[in-house]
Amino acid sequence: MTATHLVIADDHPLFRDALRQAVASVVTSAKIDEAGSFEELTALLDQDSDVDLVLLDLTMPGISGFSGLIYLRAQFPAIPVVIVSASDDGGTIRQSLDFGASGFIPKRFGVETLRDAIMKVLDGDVWVPADTDLSSQTDPELARLRDRLVTLTPQQVRVLMMLSEGLLNKQIAYELGVSEATIKAHVSAILQKLGVESRTQAVIAASKIAGGQWRAPQQP
Repeated sequence: MTATHLVIADDHPLFRDALRQAVASVVTSAKIDEAGSFEELTALLDQDSDVDLVLLDLTMPGISGFSGLIYLRAQFPAIPVVIVSASDDGGTIRQSLDFGASGFIPKRFGVETLRDAIMKVLDGDVWVPADTDLSSQTDPELARLRDRLVTLTPQQVRVLMMLSEGLLNKQIAYELGVSEATIKAHVSAILQKLGVESRTQAVIAASKIAGGQWRAPQQP
């Protein structure tokens, strides 16, 4: 029987250790990998995508807001992702589920709750805090933007993430190991899919979805 394989993605070593202990107490034979940045996480998954669950912090080096979740759901759709975050208001939890998360565990909870949540998710259930109000209606404009955002390919999500950091096309091309012409094509596709006319508008549109956690690029 193949051992359960989990990846803990969080930039705080102490919290990764707490999660590791919670997981190990539920699945004693689990293989547990850790990543302190989004780059480390994607490198792990590119090397071995036979993963049963990713526990993902919303804010860590390389991602902001829901960008990492959107990318993982596009690039590795078979891998369940549970958000583990200090930002645990109802709107954030609802949007996490809307973007394909299999659950949401607030960091404020203790090890016992972490253990219970992880066990239920591994059993195929969706876990959110019992007091979460998911009944509120999503703003129609935000819903349209969200639906457009999820049409982006994994590479287009990565490009949009880098646009939000203010990188130029040639810098993005260098980071991704592709030609500048390829990046220009990705940017054009992003603008078309999001229904906007400029790079800045694209990042602002994405920022609305993420509650302002995507940064608009600085003007030169």
